[in-house]
Amino acid sequence: MPGENLSRDEARERAALLSVDGYDVSLDVRSAVGDGDDGGGGGADEPRTFRSVTTIRFRCNEPGASSFADLIAPSVTSVSLNGRDLDPGEVFDGVRILLEDLAAENELVVDARCAYSRTGEGLHRFVDPEDGEVYLYTQYEPADSRRVFAGFEQPDLKAPFRFEVRAPEEWVVWSNGVGERTDGVWRFAETKPISTYITCVVAGPYHYVTDSYTRDLGDGTTLEIPLGAMCRKGLAPYFEAEDVFLVTKQGLDFFHDHFDYPYPFGKYDQAFVPEYNLGAMENPGLVTFREEYIFRGKVTRASYEARANVILHEMAHMWFGDLVTMEWWDDLWLKESFADFMGAFALVGATRFTDGWITFANRRKAWAYRADQLPSTHPVTADIRDLQDAKLNFDGITYAKGASVLKQLVAYVGQDAFLEGARRYFKRHAYGNTRLGDLLSVLGETSGRDMGTWARSWLQTAGVNSLTPQVLLDPQGRVSELAVVQEAAESHPELRPHRVAIGLYRREGDRLVRYARAETDVDGPRTVVTELVGEEAPELVLVNDDDLTYCKIRFDETSLATLREHLGSMTDPLARALCWSALWNLTRDALLPAQDFVDLVLRFAGRESDIGVLQMLHAWADSALVHYAAPEWRPRGGALLSEGAERELYRAEPGSEHQLAWARFYAGTAEDPGDFELLQGLLDGAAEIDGLEVDQELRWVFLEPLVAHGFADEKALAAELARDDTASGKRHQVRCLAARPSAAVKAQAWAQLVESDSLSNALVEATIAGFDQPSQRELLAPYTEKYFASIDRIWSERSIQIAMNVVKGLFPSLQDSPGTLEATDAWLTAHESAAPALRRLVLEAQDDLARSLRAQACAAEAGTGTEAEAGD
Repeated sequence: MPGENLSRDEARERAALLSVDGYDVSLDVRSAVGDGDDGGGGGADEPRTFRSVTTIRFRCNEPGASSFADLIAPSVTSVSLNGRDLDPGEVFDGVRILLEDLAAENELVVDARCAYSRTGEGLHRFVDPEDGEVYLYTQYEPADSRRVFAGFEQPDLKAPFRFEVRAPEEWVVWSNGVGERTDGVWRFAETKPISTYITCVVAGPYHYVTDSYTRDLGDGTTLEIPLGAMCRKGLAPYFEAEDVFLVTKQGLDFFHDHFDYPYPFGKYDQAFVPEYNLGAMENPGLVTFREEYIFRGKVTRASYEARANVILHEMAHMWFGDLVTMEWWDDLWLKESFADFMGAFALVGATRFTDGWITFANRRKAWAYRADQLPSTHPVTADIRDLQDAKLNFDGITYAKGASVLKQLVAYVGQDAFLEGARRYFKRHAYGNTRLGDLLSVLGETSGRDMGTWARSWLQTAGVNSLTPQVLLDPQGRVSELAVVQEAAESHPELRPHRVAIGLYRREGDRLVRYARAETDVDGPRTVVTELVGEEAPELVLVNDDDLTYCKIRFDETSLATLREHLGSMTDPLARALCWSALWNLTRDALLPAQDFVDLVLRFAGRESDIGVLQMLHAWADSALVHYAAPEWRPRGGALLSEGAERELYRAEPGSEHQLAWARFYAGTAEDPGDFELLQGLLDGAAEIDGLEVDQELRWVFLEPLVAHGFADEKALAAELARDDTASGKRHQVRCLAARPSAAVKAQAWAQLVESDSLSNALVEATIAGFDQPSQRELLAPYTEKYFASIDRIWSERSIQIAMNVVKGLFPSLQDSPGTLEATDAWLTAHESAAPALRRLVLEAQDDLARSLRAQACAAEAGTGTEAEAGD
């Protein structure tokens, strides 16, 4: 894996030397089926391969200089540079092709055997167990197009691409441009200049649905965009293409209205593909999504909202990322932060999901807050030394914090100035590459504000600030002074300017409502808010009301006491979500005992109207119990959660999404034989809950805890797979098999993950999920030492995606003791020269573990009783 790396310095040197005029890429993927028509089937110990022929036309501004092209392939048949045949054995080292004595104008032709992927990197080959059909798709970001064709694998060497693909006769093939089949070959229209990592090929017997989008551009011309959506044939009965197209059209209208730059890439296909590592990828003209966004069973509104958000996120990339692309991965945020923000902005402004900012505040920001407190935190504009750094920087900082910062920027410069800046940015840099300064320049023009100072505080420093209210009352019980105290961690002491709204709340009858609000600028360690002087004494002060800024909200004692008693009566759903998020941050920071957070969930979550917030509360309550509660309280806490989940399951409206959410949570909290008897009864029909439909997906949800606690066995799993003999069913079965409470099972799962590379990426993910069961801490204890003995080898032998999955997924976080922390410290001390990306993953796991131990100490010191133990 280190040999596949590319440094920023190498990329800059190559970009200064070369300009690329165009690519012609010819792929022959007939070998994907059977033994292959072109001899690429592969032997027992050889990878299955396909033929890739690439022609690159490029210029060199220093004739006689040397450079290199990128290619990762089992073998190269021939290399020709400017008509001169080169010896592949001399110029190709498995990763790079050496190019010497370049001319002013050059043509490179590379004929190679490239390998199909089973890791989701490059050209992924999937065989559907349901019908034996083969499906292909590509996934490249940040640098895996070199696994499919030779090229200059960096974002600032853009070029037009022409693809042609030979495929099995019964297949259809798609790429970025419009294609047609002639003489048995699929040929695609030349693209606009784009980066290598957003080229794409999808091929196979996909189920394909079409539609179209039309828009009057107002200048006498009409924009017509062909729309397509596809999935595996086995998922066709569940494919809601009409909803995908609805959101797509709403998004296209929204972005055309706000960007004033017509969609530049012709058609707009969207492919939902199997075994996908990411949520989605913004390939222009052919966006790819993980197929889990096709719902095989009943899901809540939150799932539909998440799918719509991803569709809009990828669509925003057509402008932020595809049309205008960052120069190097340091400025990855120039596309991901913007797409994350614009996805939520469009979700609220154009679709039925008008409460999207609640999800953003509650879910996306939680990701950002966690990432920004890890030792690996970094500025939004990051220092990316190489491709391994880049791979790890697709994180909560680049996405969610960056998007949160942009929301603050909109409050800072105004929405009109922000959008006008975006419009100028697109027109000025279309089909080009940019850095931070290019964006700040146009925003400075449109807003008239000092963007340099803002950028230094928000984009070029790391860490999250906390904002705490201080309230002084006069003798008449009115506010004589209200101040906001801003604090920062010692490791990242930057205090930032915040545009915030401060809300004052009080009880009116059985409701907790806002009665006063002031919007102001908070700067420095203490800011007095004069606008609220004279107001009646508040029972709750919310210092980031309306979620304008990015911060950790803290409470004064009165506010916290109010939330403990009246959180469920808070009427505004966004304010309520912000309070929940703040309480969760207090729990993670060991300022609120975990049992208190569990108690709040048990008392108030049943009254939560927003389904996305409710599902987040379920996840947080589970984490509080598993990682932050005192070990001696876990059995009691688990019983309380199980009892509470069952109570709310029966209380929920029959057939409602809240009932479904509580059913899923109840399965995850099942603790005693009575719980497992009910789950088994729901599976075999002996028990019923009014309105609860136990569809196939919910069957697997109920079956996993039965298996993990020894109430169902391999025979039951085989019977369930027979009911659901599909790719999805196979993943569920593999997860459940690894969840069985047996030392032999754990040893087998460990061997499959660590000693073998036979599992595909999706089955690696499923096996890890099953292996790591909180109820099996003792069974997993022997693997702590094995983990630290294995990860260096795993990092060196596996692809970076699989290595990341294994290193992160198998860290012994459930062995939450000082001894495990010491073992982690010892590994880091002994491996100071390990790959920086590997050390980062271990450092992050170490920090999470240390946080767990601090929270457990807080919980133990506070005692183990909770108000919720009394039930209602």
